[in-house]
Amino acid sequence: MGILLKEVTKENWYDCSCLEVFKEQEGIVAPNWNSIIVSLLWDNWNAKCIYEDDTLIGFMLYGVEEDTNRTILLRYMIDKEYQGKGLGKKAILKLFDLVKTEYGNIKFYTTASPTNMVAEKLYESVGFKKTGEIMWDENLMEIQL
Repeated sequence: MGILLKEVTKENWYDCSCLEVFKEQEGIVAPNWNSIIVSLLWDNWNAKCIYEDDTLIGFMLYGVEEDTNRTILLRYMIDKEYQGKGLGKKAILKLFDLVKTEYGNIKFYTTASPTNMVAEKLYESVGFKKTGEIMWDENLMEIQL
């Protein structure tokens, strides 16, 4: 089976909201419950739980950002127990396929905090490149899908 991106449901939302990052990542990654609420209140955001087979390992929120009309990976996290195993990279590649299906061959964006070198390196490893633009005090990155 491998990596699966599944809808947030009444059965998995609580477990998703309990996923954790390392202490030093806490100020960088928004709480999953916050992102789940965003996806419920605004139609332009899609929340997905990340599974490896039947195990919940992470969360992502993507969609069209209202102010710029850019399709963007807004929130992304892998639980601390599953980081460093290559699963995050596989999940982003799976997201690329989903975004292409939903939006077509577009420019897709994400941001990375200048202090979060791990995230920046991960995004670069799947093809994102810095645009030179700062968005929300973070480096904007893009990839052509």
